[in-house]
Amino acid sequence: MITTNSVAPGVPGTQLPSTTTSPSVGGASTTGTGTGASGSSAAGSTSGAGLLTQNLNTFLTLLTTQLQNQDPLSPLDTNQFTQQLVSFSEVEQQINTNTNLQTLISLQQTSQAVSALPLIGQTVQYNSATAPLSNGQATFNYTLPSNAQQANLVITDANGQVDYVAPADTSAGPHSFTWNGQTTGGNTAPAGSYVLSVAATDANGNSITVPVTASGVVSGVSVQNNVATLNVNGISVPMTELVSVQQSPSN
Repeated sequence: MITTNSVAPGVPGTQLPSTTTSPSVGGASTTGTGTGASGSSAAGSTSGAGLLTQNLNTFLTLLTTQLQNQDPLSPLDTNQFTQQLVSFSEVEQQINTNTNLQTLISLQQTSQAVSALPLIGQTVQYNSATAPLSNGQATFNYTLPSNAQQANLVITDANGQVDYVAPADTSAGPHSFTWNGQTTGGNTAPAGSYVLSVAATDANGNSITVPVTASGVVSGVSVQNNVATLNVNGISVPMTELVSVQQSPSN
């Protein structure tokens, strides 16, 4: 708390306003440090950096006001002043760190997209049961962990309607299935996204979980949610879901 009607240092004869009150040293330090932690948790977001900068300016205002209005007979303790300067340095470094992290993230996104460019035109296998029906073909892959007593392939459209049901290979191991778009009723399914599921049971009638992947040709590359994403005939496939790449005959 500042003594009222004291003389400001460096300005002889100048009286300070009697209603002026300076915040405590601990309050200013806590404000600067706490804001730094909040900005860090925002992972370099623009809003976080702006909030951090705003509070840094508030911190500097508090520190300057505190120095201008300190009691000449009881000046600010040197250790406390040094601690506040250290807090200021930490906040300033946090702002720079957030800015640099944002730059690194942007560069990484660009690098991911560039590194994925050679995949355009290639056939890729990815972790998803959804495959595009393009040019009358949709290719799926499934793996039976053990021999099945009975297994059926079930293909549904985007609305969950069953379009195709057929017996599946019951031997253990990986299998590939290419659907020609012909429904069980003999009609031709329109182009779009279709989902394959494998209903399999063992000799005891217990259900077997069968993982399914899909394949398709990459037609483009983009960045979505900070991840390089492949466009596989209209289906967005994150690079993290990529299983394998097969050289296309044309390439």
